[in-house]
Amino acid sequence: MHTDATDPREQLRAAGLRVTAPRVAVLDAVAARPHSDADQVAVTVREALGSVSTQAVYDVLRACVNAAILRRIEPAGSAALYETRIGDNHHHLVCRRCGTVVDVDCVVGSAPCLEPVDDHGFTIDEAEVVFWGLCPTCRS
Repeated sequence: MHTDATDPREQLRAAGLRVTAPRVAVLDAVAARPHSDADQVAVTVREALGSVSTQAVYDVLRACVNAAILRRIEPAGSAALYETRIGDNHHHLVCRRCGTVVDVDCVVGSAPCLEPVDDHGFTIDEAEVVFWGLCPTCRS
């Protein structure tokens, strides 16, 4: 049987989580607006479902991050942001002025920051790189 990996119900089931309306609404909200903070997600969820507590949204976000359905990023000076793109170790560009965040698929060129000189005995499985600058809109 073929399952759609982007179907929130299938994602929840595959992660061993119960399928609930708030969980589906949160996953739909993050998929529709990647790099949203919890408050933005809560607004979207309330538009879809009506009354849902902020705590319920935070609980769903935490459960989905812990189940590796969502990724949480925390650019300096920003609230935690959530996205559905997981497992590929992509990076981000952040606008210093407006806070726009976009994905960067791959870091190319000389990258000493991706392989530390001394790993202190760690097995490294991810590197997080955030590029900062001004987006095209803020530059003009």
